[in-house]
Amino acid sequence: MEPSLTTNEEHRATARRLLGHGDRGRRARAATAVRGVLRDGRGAVGAALLAVFTLVAATAPWLAPQDPRAAGSFSADIMAGPSAGHWLGTDENGRDLLSQLILGTQDTMLVGFTAALVSSVIGTAVGVAAGYFGGWVDRALGVLNDWFLVLPMIPVTVLAASLLGNRAADLPLGRTSVLILVIGLFGWAGTSRIVRAEVMSLKRRAFVERSVVLGAGRARVIRTQILPNVMPLVLANAVVYVALAVLTESTLSFLGLGDPDRFSWGGMLQSAQDAGAMGSGAWGYFLAPGLGITLVVLGFSLLGHAIESRVDPRLREHR
Repeated sequence: MEPSLTTNEEHRATARRLLGHGDRGRRARAATAVRGVLRDGRGAVGAALLAVFTLVAATAPWLAPQDPRAAGSFSADIMAGPSAGHWLGTDENGRDLLSQLILGTQDTMLVGFTAALVSSVIGTAVGVAAGYFGGWVDRALGVLNDWFLVLPMIPVTVLAASLLGNRAADLPLGRTSVLILVIGLFGWAGTSRIVRAEVMSLKRRAFVERSVVLGAGRARVIRTQILPNVMPLVLANAVVYVALAVLTESTLSFLGLGDPDRFSWGGMLQSAQDAGAMGSGAWGYFLAPGLGITLVVLGFSLLGHAIESRVDPRLREHR
C-alpha cells in the first residue's frame, strides 16, 4: 500500500479540488453572463456595432476600394463630391475619403483597445495590491491613485503626447504608440479604485479564508480566488474606457498630435478643418469620421453598461 498523505498534503489536495470546482463554476457563470448581456438590448446593439467595426478594422487593407495615399491627377479630383468612383468624395489632394475612413478604423480601434488594456492591467495590479495587502501598501498606493484621479485627462495627455512626440520615431507605431502609452498610463486610477473596493470585500469571504486555512499562499489566493472574481468588473470598466480612449485619441489627433503617416478619424477631422471642408460643402470629409467616432463610442458605451448591469448587483436590482 502507498503511504498515507500527511496532514499538509491532505490540505493541499483538498484545496486543489475546491479550486478546481470553483473554476468550473466560474466558467459556467461566465457563459450565463455572456448570454444575459447579449439578451440585453443595449448589449446586443453595442456588440453588433463593435463586431462590424472590428471586422472592418481587421480587413481594412483589403476592404479599401483604392489606395488612400494615391493623389488625384486632375484639378477636378480635388475636394470632389461623392461619385461612383469616390463614394464619399476626395480630399484636398484628390485622395479617396472612403479608403481613408476604412484605414482609419484600424488606428482608432487599435488605440482604443490597447490603451484600455494598458489601463486595465495597471489599475488591476494596483487595486489588488492595495486591497489585499492593506496597511502601508494601501496607504501609499492610495495617495498615488488619488493623484492620478484628479489629473485633468485631456490637458495632461496633450502635454505628455507633445513632450514624447519627438521620440516617437524609435517606437514601432510611431506617434500612435505614444498615444497608446499616454492614454493608458493616465487612465488606470478609476479601475484601481473599483478593484480595491471589491478585493477588500472578497478577502473577507468564506471561500477565500478557507483557501488560506487550507494552505494556499498569497499568490495562489490572488490568482485563483481574487482575480477571477474581480475580472467581470474590470472587463465592464475596460469596455467603457475604450470609448473614452477613442474620444481622447480622436481629440489628440485632431489637435495634430497623431501620426501624420497613418490614417485615423481624428486626423481626418483635422485635415478636413485645415482644408475648409465644411465651408466648401465637402460633407463626406468631416461627417463620415465624426459619425464613425460616434458609433464606436456608442457601441462600447452600450456594451459596457450592459456588462455592468450584469456584474454589479446594485445595478441589476434597478433594471
